[in-house]
Amino acid sequence: MPDTTSHRGDTVAPGALLPEPTRAELRLETVLAALSDPLRLSIVRAYYLDSGGLPQACGWFEIDRPKSTRTHHWRVLREAGLIRQWQHGLERRNVVRAEDLDARFPGLLNLVANWEPPSRPTGG
Repeated sequence: MPDTTSHRGDTVAPGALLPEPTRAELRLETVLAALSDPLRLSIVRAYYLDSGGLPQACGWFEIDRPKSTRTHHWRVLREAGLIRQWQHGLERRNVVRAEDLDARFPGLLNLVANWEPPSRPTGG
């Protein structure tokens, strides 16, 4: 796994972390704003509960949205400090920043884990 320092360069070398806030820079209002979108909340919940703490590619969480929309959601999560993301070959790997989030906002990930996605109405 890559180191935990923040990298703020324009180019991304293979294996280099994409720009993210440091633990001290995490802001509750930014984290909550990122989680206010149910799709992003679902993404974080799935990575937190279902990935076994192992880094997963963006495509691991399947969503039926254009690539630009998917990229936007992962960028919002990364820039808020919810996920750590780095380039791995042709894909980007992601992991929830559980240790950093627990240190800054104790109990937040428990709330995310206990959240139930709204049930989707079935077509009739």
